[in-house]
Amino acid sequence: MGDDELNELRRRRMEDIQRQQQQQGAMDEEMARQRQQQDAQIHMVLMQILEPEARERLNTIKLTRPEFAQSVEKQLIILAQSGRLRGKISDEMFKGLLAQLTPQKKDYKITRK
Repeated sequence: MGDDELNELRRRRMEDIQRQQQQQGAMDEEMARQRQQQDAQIHMVLMQILEPEARERLNTIKLTRPEFAQSVEKQLIILAQSGRLRGKISDEMFKGLLAQLTPQKKDYKITRK
């Protein structure tokens, strides 16, 4: 192989890599846009079913335990879509729901002899 052939192969390979990166960037942008759209829909549903105090409590939970907050949001949306919610959820009702969803902690008592 001559230098011209090697340079041509390198140029083609570089073009392929750049094309793949552009396609990946476009896919990433589309996924980000879809994620933002889903987040906006979730936010709108939560605005409809939660009173302001309960929303504040959920936002506080998001800061400390994001995975748990996400699962709570999913549960609330499922309840709303299935029609099991009557009216908005107050802060007291939300506390009760959180108590049901929070895993129970086990206490261990160690006694020394």
